[in-house]
Amino acid sequence: MINNPNYSLAGGRSFNQARSTKSQQGFTLIEILVVMAIIAMLAIMVAPNIFNQQAGAMRDVALSEISTLEGALDTYRLDVGEYPDSLSGLEEDDTNGARWNGPYLRRGVPNDPWDNPYVYESNGREFTLMSYGADGDRGGEGDDADISL
Repeated sequence: MINNPNYSLAGGRSFNQARSTKSQQGFTLIEILVVMAIIAMLAIMVAPNIFNQQAGAMRDVALSEISTLEGALDTYRLDVGEYPDSLSGLEEDDTNGARWNGPYLRRGVPNDPWDNPYVYESNGREFTLMSYGADGDRGGEGDDADISL
């Protein structure tokens, strides 16, 4: 055993054997670069789908908020007899006490998901309520299209 080159008197493997085991641990630079390239390709394929879902979710939030506002506006009309001149009539009495039974929204009038105010127009008998979409301007296509029920 003493003549064995892989045996040391210290009770273990020789220095050469320990050194060769140590140098075989870990990853090479090429292996790391290949893994990073695969992760980058997956991210490039997945990212557009995530952003498209976010745009659709924001559109759904706008539709939901418009529906809630329309319900509050209808309740206001049932109490007062006509629609308010502005959406602030859902929060504050703008009728000088004429059967106003509000506030008609718990948290106030929200902005649309793009932080623009909802567009509301009324003549007292009818109203239009919409969001101008992501760009905040009338018209548009895709994510920038106007949103209404």
